[in-house]
Amino acid sequence: MSTIELLTEIPGPRSRTIVARRQAAGARGVPMLTPIAVAHARGCAVTDADGNTLIDFAGGIGALAVGHCPEAVVAAIRAQADELLHMCSIVASYEPFVAVCERLNTIAPGDFAKKTTLLNSGAEAVEAAVKIVRAYTGRQAIIVFEGAYHGRTNLALAMTSKYGMFKHGFGPFAPEIYRLPFPDLFRRPVGLSEDDYLQACIRQLEHALVAQVSPEAVAAIVIEPVQGEGGFIPTPPAFLRRIRELCTEHGMVMVADEVQCGFGRTGKLFAVEHYGLAPDLLITGKSIAGGMPLAAVTGRAEIMDGPHPGGLGGTYIGNPLACAAALAAIDIIRAPAFLSRAEAVGRRLRAGLEGLQLNYPGIIGEVRGLGPMLAIEIVGADGRPDPDTTGAITTEALRRGLITIRAGLNVNCVRFLPPLDIGDADIDEALEVLGAALQAVAGARAEAPA
Repeated sequence: MSTIELLTEIPGPRSRTIVARRQAAGARGVPMLTPIAVAHARGCAVTDADGNTLIDFAGGIGALAVGHCPEAVVAAIRAQADELLHMCSIVASYEPFVAVCERLNTIAPGDFAKKTTLLNSGAEAVEAAVKIVRAYTGRQAIIVFEGAYHGRTNLALAMTSKYGMFKHGFGPFAPEIYRLPFPDLFRRPVGLSEDDYLQACIRQLEHALVAQVSPEAVAAIVIEPVQGEGGFIPTPPAFLRRIRELCTEHGMVMVADEVQCGFGRTGKLFAVEHYGLAPDLLITGKSIAGGMPLAAVTGRAEIMDGPHPGGLGGTYIGNPLACAAALAAIDIIRAPAFLSRAEAVGRRLRAGLEGLQLNYPGIIGEVRGLGPMLAIEIVGADGRPDPDTTGAITTEALRRGLITIRAGLNVNCVRFLPPLDIGDADIDEALEVLGAALQAVAGARAEAPA
């Protein structure tokens, strides 16, 4: 039985009306990746204001690993709403706040004592992590990488790559941020093998600690184990291991930003588990609370205690409703059966995407990712990034009932963020729609004048 049910064109008249109201009332700087207005959703199914039901492979940009409105999360929020909506964790303690910190300390990678601080968003957590490592080390410099996305607040934005999309017109940015090349194996220089290119990137990293900034001045190296906005590019294992070695050798703090790639998204609870190493600090968010606003920094207790009392905090951090949702969502995600299903989702989705690549080799340049965190890179006839075709694919898919969004430095990747317990039938239906969208775009591109 099909999940997608289309009663009107997409977008329908009510969606167009609501979107027009939003454009009139809301600031234009907040983008709208699709022209639909949503009425309700459950699992992977989203029903818009016109009664159309679509399959959601955008997943709140990675915030819905457990899908829309999972029963356990909804029940936890309802129960908590009857008891305590807000207190402010600075004013007093409450059990859900403490329980989330305890849960994160228990499940985060690393055989060492840990502590946690809760925040409202990934960007806020990134900024808190920088404050923590600077206070602990007494150093100021932060190393980040090309293609990274760490948030839209000023310090996080300084750490973020992709200038035109996120940073244009917003400077000056925070100082003491050093950006280094990231090993994108697909876009390596012509003539270099993957291994030679990777070794060259490692040498660039080592050289930067001489030519750009001394390791004695570096508080932390911050890296996404799998780049999110950068195009779902997994960090090559040798590169991540070398970062771990350099941080240990020079007293730099290794910070893993798992806001998008954490909480089951790669088929393991945390992406770094694929690499067999533990960062000193782990930044989490998005799916941590089933769609409620919550983020966290978890790490070595002595590092986390670096800031003075009052150096961290915020009115809404660890809000009771968000914490109740997080406890339910974390329990769902960490269950072995859930993670096993996530791995199966990744295998089935990858097989389908690779099949489409065989059918459209001149459009899909690469299928990549880690586990079920997958993307396709869209290229032109010359192999270069093709953002126009990428936009056409997402538009055609939406018209047919599949919600997808783009990613990548060149905005030429389609990323897939379904619920991690999605059924096989829904995966297959989504792949069928994606195939139809590719066929339509391929036909239009073939008919376009040279």
